[in-house]
Amino acid sequence: MSTFSLSDTTGVGAGRTASASRAAALRAFLRECGAGVAASLAWLAFGLSCLLWSDIGDWSRTPSLGIGALVVAAVTLLTTFSADYLGGIGHALRNRAPWILALGMFFTLWELATAKFAWLPLPFFPPPQAIIEVYTDDLPKLLDSVLASVKLQLGGYVIGAALGFVTGVSIGWSRGIGYWVHPVLRFIGPLPATAWLPIAFFTFPSSWSASTFLIALATGFPVTVLTWSGVASVSNAYYDVARTLGAKPSFLVLKVAIPAALPHVFVGLFMGLGSSFAVLVVAEMIGVKAGLGWYLQWAQGWAAYANMYAALIVMSLLCSGAITLLFTIRDRLLVWQKGVVKW
Repeated sequence: MSTFSLSDTTGVGAGRTASASRAAALRAFLRECGAGVAASLAWLAFGLSCLLWSDIGDWSRTPSLGIGALVVAAVTLLTTFSADYLGGIGHALRNRAPWILALGMFFTLWELATAKFAWLPLPFFPPPQAIIEVYTDDLPKLLDSVLASVKLQLGGYVIGAALGFVTGVSIGWSRGIGYWVHPVLRFIGPLPATAWLPIAFFTFPSSWSASTFLIALATGFPVTVLTWSGVASVSNAYYDVARTLGAKPSFLVLKVAIPAALPHVFVGLFMGLGSSFAVLVVAEMIGVKAGLGWYLQWAQGWAAYANMYAALIVMSLLCSGAITLLFTIRDRLLVWQKGVVKW
């Protein structure tokens, strides 16, 4: 005759509770560390693909690239498991683990499709180690091009932003100035700055000054329009309160209109930055004998596609860095509007 005791039920319940706890712990581990472990495996696969298979071409940086990928895999795995002890840096890296995973998979496929099996035709699609060779072997020429582009871009952008800001404030504040300037903006503004290339290179004494003018023109129009819109949209209640306290017109412009319009101004600066980069490349390809645009044209002429891709990566990093710097300045100046500005 079988017997049944409460201890049997208690043992079964405890076993189920332990299994549920282990399953919950496993799910928590996969949720927190799964992406990091997968990212480490992706970079491990990239490193092994560089070291275990022979290249179909002659690229001297393949072993260094493979070792570097293995280092990234080890650091990613170490960071994943020690994120709780690294503070904010560890948690930031853990949050970016999906991106690290995507990059590892992309580089692995890129390596296999180019250097190992030539699924993509060479030299139009160079492998990653060819890009690394450009950064190591042709670094002086590339740095000279970067410095030339930065000087040209910075000069034109600052001039265009300053003139656009002053013009936008003037139009938004004064109806008389707006009466004369607004039609000019409607006539000149919609035209792309590159359409002025023949006139600019004929009018200005040097290709450098002509390129600076074109960059300033591409920057100035969006800054002018957005600044004008920001000043014109300031509530009249702000002006009424300031006048009640005895504010003069200069105070209304400098302390009321401009601060209230700054979110619009930064939108214009952001749009002008993208336009100025596009004009910069075109101007350097056509008239200027230095810079990243010139470097791109030189690389295309010699069918040096690795150099061309390397220059494109540098241009992307420069533009991204400039946008990050602009957003940092915006956050500092508009700290009083924290939570209001959403872009």
